[in-house]
Amino acid sequence: MKDRSKLDLALRVCLVLALIVFAGAGASFAQEDAAAIEAPGLTIGGVISNGGFVGYLILGLSVLSMALIIEHFVSIRRDKLAPPQVIDEIESLFEEENYQESLELCEAEPTYLTNVVAAALPRINAGFNAMEQSIQEMGEEEAVKLHQKIGWLSLIGSIAPMLGLLGTVSGMMKAFNIIAAKKGAADPSDLASGISEALVTTFLGLLVAIPSMTFFFFFRSKVIKMVLEIGAVTEQLFDRFRPHE
Repeated sequence: MKDRSKLDLALRVCLVLALIVFAGAGASFAQEDAAAIEAPGLTIGGVISNGGFVGYLILGLSVLSMALIIEHFVSIRRDKLAPPQVIDEIESLFEEENYQESLELCEAEPTYLTNVVAAALPRINAGFNAMEQSIQEMGEEEAVKLHQKIGWLSLIGSIAPMLGLLGTVSGMMKAFNIIAAKKGAADPSDLASGISEALVTTFLGLLVAIPSMTFFFFFRSKVIKMVLEIGAVTEQLFDRFRPHE
């Protein structure tokens, strides 16, 4: 329940930020006619509108990227993946050799660590090697889940500049079509719209891709660190089952 409430809070923060972005864009649209004489296209609304449909797609990706970053900061933490109080409870139950209650605890508190422990406990009678194999398999599965989770940021970081390139091509095609229609006698103001779309979408694509990829590598390093730490904790918990010669 506590994790769910924090996740809800993170999503609400994201929604508020998204509303601020769209509210700012709406306000800029309202002022665009007055501002166009002095500084055309420099308002937020002007920049977004110059990007056309592709610009709005990139804006949508920016909101999604922001939501993922906030969610990852909330969920990818040591005390979420391997809560210290749960570790203490499992260790206490292990010392009492109360393995059934340990299994029930792990099933009631699903986390990275408890999922790994819960995979090994049913094979306790099969010996340490069987338990170790279950730990390794489930640990790899949980690690893959985390890498897949943060992989969406990498996908956004790859798609955003490609959308920017698409907008660039689209804008330049519009500009050249105008030149062709006017048989090379086009006024520079006639080409401004297409060129503006080309530049704005490129700018927006990079603006979304750079922070998305930066946070992807940040969270990837964090996941690798968490996987190693939880692996060490799990090994320490099950070391008591290791046969000693």
